[in-house]
Amino acid sequence: MVLEGFARTQFRMMARDANEYESIKWDETKHNLDFIFERDGQAYGIEVKNTLGYMEREEFLLKTRLSLSLGIRPVFVCRMLPKSWIFELMKAGGFALILKYQLYPWTHRELAKRVREELELPVDAPRFLAEATMNRFLKWHRKNL
Repeated sequence: MVLEGFARTQFRMMARDANEYESIKWDETKHNLDFIFERDGQAYGIEVKNTLGYMEREEFLLKTRLSLSLGIRPVFVCRMLPKSWIFELMKAGGFALILKYQLYPWTHRELAKRVREELELPVDAPRFLAEATMNRFLKWHRKNL
């Protein structure tokens, strides 16, 4: 869904599962970024976390550092992040694309509905990321060119 959302808003995927961009390679650890997208001469290191809980703080810091070391802006696409982390990310030139829901594949929409109704957890199974979600990122992208 994330790949389709960025493609739909004319971002070009430059790499997947990447630890290298434009001949700069991250070799501090064996970690990588889920995607690197580019548009209007600006590249973004995208890390997707589709979990109910927060990602580990150490991973958040590491992926931010990884992106910055490659000369690209860090972007986290996740259900939720602590506000203090979002602030840190903004200070580093990055963006948090908050989804609010843990996303299940569209083919599992009945399961998502049961989990949402019976367990009262924030889950959904849309066919694609909402246009408003991608527009938040697109607006930030344009503002920061």
